[in-house]
Amino acid sequence: MTNTSLYGLSIEQIYNTLNLEKKFQAKQIYQWLIKGVTDFNLMSNISKNERERLVNEYKSPISSKVIDTQIDETGATKLAIELHDGSIIESVMLIDKNDRKTACLSSQVGCAMGCKFCRTGTMGLIRNLTSSEIIEQFVHLRKLGNITHIVYMGMGEPLANLAPVLESIRFFHSEDAFYISLRRITISTCGIVSGINKITEQNLNVKLAVSLVSAENPLRSKIMPINDTFNLQQLKKSLLHYQNKGGSRFTLEYCMLSGVNCDLNAAKKLASFTNGLDAVVNLIPWNPAAELPWTTPTTEEINTFTKYLDEFHISYARRYTRGRSVNGACGQLATKNNKKGN
Repeated sequence: MTNTSLYGLSIEQIYNTLNLEKKFQAKQIYQWLIKGVTDFNLMSNISKNERERLVNEYKSPISSKVIDTQIDETGATKLAIELHDGSIIESVMLIDKNDRKTACLSSQVGCAMGCKFCRTGTMGLIRNLTSSEIIEQFVHLRKLGNITHIVYMGMGEPLANLAPVLESIRFFHSEDAFYISLRRITISTCGIVSGINKITEQNLNVKLAVSLVSAENPLRSKIMPINDTFNLQQLKKSLLHYQNKGGSRFTLEYCMLSGVNCDLNAAKKLASFTNGLDAVVNLIPWNPAAELPWTTPTTEEINTFTKYLDEFHISYARRYTRGRSVNGACGQLATKNNKKGN
């Protein structure tokens, strides 16, 4: 594979990168790329001689390839994608009950956040992804169907790689590219307050999802080390600032761990934290991972917890897992053959 990717480049940049003779050729190539054509040989309105030159000199306009595909009973599809340096990431296409297709994209190879309920955290951080590597995931997934929504909820912490994430969002939203509404793009974070503040100040009209897991500092620090850097008080202050600056209603992702964060006390703490916030709590039963010590709550445990939430007038939504059987659900993404220093 080549480490040259044309995705995310402007027409002018493609013209210069490929040493083209005429600028209209760059526009033609750009249009093929948006259609998902990733082989110079298939760009039929480019002259044969030019196509041969491009293949000989640049090999391919894309820097990654799909090496494995898994599909579960809900139609969720997980792709293992090999990058130019041999690193492997995972991306997922999720399908809801209304047949809406969402691309779940990774922002890093591995993750440094170390959340104890997440398989990706067991990898550590190998490296950040470039904006083109983020965009290419969407290109691969779009071959499976018409994707209308994007969530940065794959491997890695998006706010720890913010510049490439924002570059990819601008490309996705561009009228000349995929033209996806910003309201259909969600950035998920474990709670990096400095990153949330940057999004707030830029008036970025994407949706925000914050992984909470617990509204009690000692427990959250035990499960999510980021809480030692940005505790719940700092996080809430940042979210209130986001809200007051015009940010839309956001979601608090609440991974439910049996016997840990689903009791009456947890509900009381959650009610206190959400007071004053325009947020919906997404209840996500923990998705099993053999190397992690947690247990998925029973239906009875979930029902009891939601009863407490009703009593405290907490706005919530129960999420039903998609992609679990192919390890493509929330917290299940990880690859074994990446090594630090690749």
